[in-house]
Amino acid sequence: MAEPTVEFEDNTIKVLSALDNAYIAWLYEAAGELEAQAKRNTKVGKISGGKTKGKWKYEVDESSKEAVVGNTEETSIWLEFGTGECALNGDGRKGGWYIPIGNGQGQISEEVVKAYHFKTVYGKDGKKYAYTTGMNPQRPLYTAFTNCKTKIQKAFAGKMKELNKNP
Repeated sequence: MAEPTVEFEDNTIKVLSALDNAYIAWLYEAAGELEAQAKRNTKVGKISGGKTKGKWKYEVDESSKEAVVGNTEETSIWLEFGTGECALNGDGRKGGWYIPIGNGQGQISEEVVKAYHFKTVYGKDGKKYAYTTGMNPQRPLYTAFTNCKTKIQKAFAGKMKELNKNP
């Protein structure tokens, strides 16, 4: 009677490839969901009509297996963390400040001053300035993450379970 033989088949490369593909697909889904939620959480400005809202984007680096969700508009930082006395954790500028009114760099338009009811004052040089003590944080990205966290975790678990179906 012949001895039974056992053959070993190394599927390491196939398994690692399947894991890699599932993980990368999940990164795209997760980052896309966070981007969409951040957009929904960003209030449309009274003047700009949603310029910041439309700038949320995500990128996936497949080689490092990382996803980044962010916004290219400077105002997104202010929306996320607030400014001045209203800043998150109380670490903003204290005492308020004056912003020159105009249409140039570093100035605030008359339209914005009226829409947000800024206090207007005149400097010694006769120039108009808007006075503010800051704005409260909206936290669009943080809120997106906290709202989507469980859904994203379940999606990851689902991707891993799918691997079991395809031996």
